[in-house]
Amino acid sequence: MSPARRPETVIIAGGGLAGLAAGCALADTGYRVTIYERRPYLGGRASSYEHPGTGEVVDNCQHVLLGCCTNLVDFYNRLGVADKIRWYDKLTFIEPGGRAATIEPSWLPAPFHATPAFLRNTLLDNADKLGIARAMLSLMEGLPRESSDSFLEWLHKRGQTQRAIDRFWAPVLISALNEDLDRISVRYAALVFRESFLKSPQAGRMGLPTVPLSELYDSAATYIRERGGEVKLRSSVEGIRPETTRVRVKTAEGDAEADLAIVALPFNIVSQVLPETVSSNALRELVGNFQPSPITGIHFWFDREICELDHAVLLDRTIQWMFHKSRLLSGRTSPGGPLGAGSHIELVVSSSKSLVSKSRNEIIDLALHELAEFFPAVKEARVMKSTVIKEVYATFSPSPGSDAYRPLPLSPWPRVFLSGDWTATGWPATMEGAVRAGYASAEALCLTIGNPRKFLVPDMKPAGLMRFFPA
Repeated sequence: MSPARRPETVIIAGGGLAGLAAGCALADTGYRVTIYERRPYLGGRASSYEHPGTGEVVDNCQHVLLGCCTNLVDFYNRLGVADKIRWYDKLTFIEPGGRAATIEPSWLPAPFHATPAFLRNTLLDNADKLGIARAMLSLMEGLPRESSDSFLEWLHKRGQTQRAIDRFWAPVLISALNEDLDRISVRYAALVFRESFLKSPQAGRMGLPTVPLSELYDSAATYIRERGGEVKLRSSVEGIRPETTRVRVKTAEGDAEADLAIVALPFNIVSQVLPETVSSNALRELVGNFQPSPITGIHFWFDREICELDHAVLLDRTIQWMFHKSRLLSGRTSPGGPLGAGSHIELVVSSSKSLVSKSRNEIIDLALHELAEFFPAVKEARVMKSTVIKEVYATFSPSPGSDAYRPLPLSPWPRVFLSGDWTATGWPATMEGAVRAGYASAEALCLTIGNPRKFLVPDMKPAGLMRFFPA
């Protein structure tokens, strides 16, 4: 097709980050975009809603971005919500009993910028630190080739102590990749550490939203509508039928059609909307190889403030991260009065396979007992409300060889494109990966109709001495 004949309308199935990123990029380029989302809110697995049991607005799970997430940062800048992200340079690790250590940058050049804090870390001994340093030097040389080894096997081959694994490698990677070390590919584990720990001090900065997640993504709906598009909530896509010149879509509210379509649904339901063809069966078989990995969020509202930290990594227990939501959310209040009078705490357990079969009360009791080991004030505090949110299909498992199952944005049908953090982005299933997928599908769509555009943002450039160690 010539640019003059390019289609004007695009239907996007799914209002998660991939669908929103694709929709905003295309709307900005002149396409009339319509997004269909089955839920009453946007953001997909990175969303918030009013919890019926508590009456509180909660995120389905705390999501974190890093400075190296260049496409996610670009997306927030595009929407005009970058000022709703609070950035942190320091990461606090706490062991049961309350002893803490931090990782933070210094004046030293990358990749040695965190070395002084690392050497001061009293939660690791000299043997732990020496092993970690050797492994980090290996990662500096570049991304290892993919192999059948898990990252745990890679660590064992490099002489890591059990404490180094439990208190350094595991807390970072299980949170970043939502999987246990014995099921994580070496390539993606190395990517996390090179991009966030080694590349530059800016790359490792941690950003946390100061508003509920869906408030961030409501601005995407406004962005699309202001450019002539539509966002339809509580309206799911139930089937797609590509034709020679159009794509027909069956939705919960009736039939629709557009020149092109992007299917930005989770891997576990994408096959439900595809047409019944040989090509569909092949795609179904491909995504059927993915193994899901769950995340569990546990919320407590206490009658008093239980700690002065905004967030912390919790070691050696089931609970892994503490986020002090009443301190993070701008202008919010806590139970019992203004900010500071109480604490809304969210605990996150990534790769929470052990919790999937447990009841709400079992998880609440476990989490409350463990939280008190880190923050003694919990023992004196009264729990005003609590809830548990399980996201059983939170991500796919980034196991060795899983990239072989990740499809490109191009589908077997010339007018239909695929998107989602499970597609071939080169990144694991993260918010950054989802935005990359959205931008990549938008680029593929534009290229197919003879109107090439560039939406993907380059990776952050290495700083300091890391400039001499290309990936």
